[in-house]
Amino acid sequence: MTTATVSASHSEARESWVPMIAIALGQMIMSFNVASLPVALSGMVKSFNVPPTTVATGIVAYSMLVAGFVMLGAKLVQRFGAARVFRLAVVVFCAGQVLMTFSPTATLMIMAQAVIGAAASVIVPALVALIAENYSGRQQATAVGALGSARALAGVLAFVVGGILGTFIGWRPAFGILIAVSAIVFLLSFRLKSTEGRPEVNIDMVGVLLAAAAIVLISFGFNNLNRWGLGVATGNAPFNLLGLSPAPIFIVVGIVLGQAFLMWTRRRQEAGKTPLLALDVIDSSKERAAVYALFVVVALEAALNFTVPLYIQIVQGQSPIATAVAMMPFNLTVFFTAMLVVRVYSTLTPQRIGIFGFILCTLGLLWLAFVVRNDWSAVPVLFGLVTFGIGQGALVTLLFNVLVTASPKELAGDVGSLRGTTQNLAAAVGTAVAGALAVGLLTTIMLGNIAAAPKLTPELQAQVDLDSINFISNDRLQTVLAGTTASPAQVTEAVRVNTESRLFALKIALLILAGLSMLAIIPASRLPNYLPGEIPDPSDGSGRKT
Repeated sequence: MTTATVSASHSEARESWVPMIAIALGQMIMSFNVASLPVALSGMVKSFNVPPTTVATGIVAYSMLVAGFVMLGAKLVQRFGAARVFRLAVVVFCAGQVLMTFSPTATLMIMAQAVIGAAASVIVPALVALIAENYSGRQQATAVGALGSARALAGVLAFVVGGILGTFIGWRPAFGILIAVSAIVFLLSFRLKSTEGRPEVNIDMVGVLLAAAAIVLISFGFNNLNRWGLGVATGNAPFNLLGLSPAPIFIVVGIVLGQAFLMWTRRRQEAGKTPLLALDVIDSSKERAAVYALFVVVALEAALNFTVPLYIQIVQGQSPIATAVAMMPFNLTVFFTAMLVVRVYSTLTPQRIGIFGFILCTLGLLWLAFVVRNDWSAVPVLFGLVTFGIGQGALVTLLFNVLVTASPKELAGDVGSLRGTTQNLAAAVGTAVAGALAVGLLTTIMLGNIAAAPKLTPELQAQVDLDSINFISNDRLQTVLAGTTASPAQVTEAVRVNTESRLFALKIALLILAGLSMLAIIPASRLPNYLPGEIPDPSDGSGRKT
């Protein structure tokens, strides 16, 4: 398949932008929902009396359901029509938000996010298909860019609105707003062009089961690495295999099932049957490179979006609005970069933008690792967040555009499902890894610091549960120690160890994320290295004018 951007003739009729409002709002309600979860972290921890990693499970549940069933959603869109399926999915999304807003327990909160994720698995491919049906040429390219900007804008609004409401009222109203916005999207959806669908499209249920099982196992495995054990099974593991933790086993089996899905899909496609995912959308090394790069950058964003609120709200004990203020430069940078990066497409190749984007992400994370202190509002920290935001905003929009423009209109749904699978699996893995990495590092560092602190005697250690170390504020630690025989000097020493261990764990986690970002330069170097209006030269990979 040739990678080329969609161009329009001067005589092309311009369509109304009203349908795009419905499409953009459809993207925003999904992005607002998942971005609001980290902002509501401390409120949910307090309401449900659970550790922060349990709230992270809600994020993983949402992303896991989207990633697992978005390819099925794409086929439903093709078979029954994008507008009709989109409308129904918005109703289910709204019902999930009702459950989310009024959930009395963490279990129901996670179930609500699963319902919302199921609805989003249909909305994601429907959005791409709706853009293809309602716009063409330059308007289509603009609409694709607007979709990326809508995602970034929703992230900004989630931190602002969620921060203000979470501080002065509570975390629930932020999700209650989505009930009303979902109703608006439903009404606006009647302005979308409605196609009858293609009844001849068959749904590959074997492919659905293989893909869903692979993604669920991978997500579940990463999400429980810390609780079940990285290698040897802990006491929290539901079972063990010759003493081994089921978490890495789940990940390995999930990867094997993913390969089995690709093999099955290829055989089905060669037999002339309708595949769950048209492999034409990833039939070139450049398109596969775009998928790999998209996975990494979204995983890094998810990790940062979980780590920062965790530190501000749980470690520092500050309010949700403090999270909004600290993350505002990052979210605004992502928003404006996602809108403005399309202006350089005519002068910089995707390869150059991709490499430069990951260099910025790496530099931003490295800078954060070296300058972060116990105050996220410090100017040097904000500089690091802005640097990462420029790279992240440019990459997400660029990589989506590479995939969309590389495929014909009839494969728009498949591109949408591929994008949804990649982004949401990356978000689930990124969030899960961030939680497991931060807690795992904290446990190792804190146990070492406790052993090196003579004042924290074995007698005192025996009165505290050191088998389930997690991120807690110093106030919470002092409350726990008040129920022990700890002297004032021992309490002071314990607070010092807690403070230093948390900060060191965060720094090491940021350095590891920077290393992953640096490795992503490899797939970025395989992105298309030619401008719009050029085609690749098979002899040296450069572009030549058409």
